[in-house]
Amino acid sequence: ARRAFSSSEELVLVDRRSSGIAVLTLNRPKALNALSDSLMRALAEKLQQVDADAALKAAVVTGTGKAFAAGADIKEMNSRSSYSDVRHDNMLAALVGGVQHPQAHRGIASQAAKFGQPEIKLGTIPGVGGTQRLIRAIGKSKAMELVLTGEMLSAEEAEKAGLVSRVVPVGTELDAAVAVAQKIAGFSTPVAQLAKECVNASQEMSLAEGLRFERHLFHATWGLEDR
Repeated sequence: ARRAFSSSEELVLVDRRSSGIAVLTLNRPKALNALSDSLMRALAEKLQQVDADAALKAAVVTGTGKAFAAGADIKEMNSRSSYSDVRHDNMLAALVGGVQHPQAHRGIASQAAKFGQPEIKLGTIPGVGGTQRLIRAIGKSKAMELVLTGEMLSAEEAEKAGLVSRVVPVGTELDAAVAVAQKIAGFSTPVAQLAKECVNASQEMSLAEGLRFERHLFHATWGLEDR
């Protein structure tokens, strides 16, 4: 059973499923789900609601129409006439889509998916760590090429580069992502959170620091009654 309670006019639709999974759908199909300020605020609000719901153990984010998200809303960005406008509106705080988001588990991509950093074609550079996190994901050489050429990676290339973990046939990506989410939701929630925290922290630490951090959280799991 599912409990979907969002109108088609909302920017982010939420489908809470009885299996403990929430599916959040970006809902600006005419704009290819471009990440406007209002869309990002709506997504943040919905994610906070999902996080506060004890019945939900995992979430999947997808998009309506042809694209998951086309990236930043260029029309909205161009409405800022000066550097001071950009700083005042804190424009970059909302731009966490594409291949830049640091905490997302980029698991499933359809065979038709494309990934890239096209900002150079628009006279700007990737924001919100796009020149930094991409290097950690796929290495400096490939990241440099993508950032300087604006070219796109196919789904198969993204999988080979380690940007996604799996490529599935077109039309099956949501079901595949939900299946992964359900599997994760079947395990101990605090243990899954600790495991994810360790993996994410590894991107910001040296190996020695990461091993110490991992050891502390490993020991912490023995205080749980989840084994």
